[in-house]
Amino acid sequence: MRTATEHLQTWLKDAHAMEEQAITMLSNQSRRLKNYPQLKARIDKHLEETRDQVAMIEHCLERVDGGASTLKDLGGKIVAFGQGLSGHFVSDEVVKGSLTGYTFEHMEIATYKILIAAAEYAGDRETKRVCETILQQEMAMADWLSQHSTAITRAFLGRVDHNLTAKH
Repeated sequence: MRTATEHLQTWLKDAHAMEEQAITMLSNQSRRLKNYPQLKARIDKHLEETRDQVAMIEHCLERVDGGASTLKDLGGKIVAFGQGLSGHFVSDEVVKGSLTGYTFEHMEIATYKILIAAAEYAGDRETKRVCETILQQEMAMADWLSQHSTAITRAFLGRVDHNLTAKH
């Protein structure tokens, strides 16, 4: 039977893979965004936060004598690559990318809430503190996307109406 600490280690590895997936997704989206400078700037900011999050999770894993899961990390990157590739085939890439980002942020929020509860239960105050920090960043990004989804959609449709490149 697994202990609370063992579950916490497994879930931290899952979170690490999720953040590696996020780096790939955000990098792809940032590279392709040309006509939405405010969205690109916010994605770039969150990309840097996400890279820092990976380092914080790695520190937690090292501290509890576990390492990241190469297989899980690779799986997340492959999924993100496929998501990025799909943007080449849709005419509304920026809108779908925003929707995907918003959805992904909420998965991350749920993940960090679970990790905080698990870390607290296991008595791992440092992991709890790290996950609380990351949770605030994920909530801020989800809030930003929520607050700007209407403007992004309208900007996209305005570009379409004026026969300008709109997809990215």
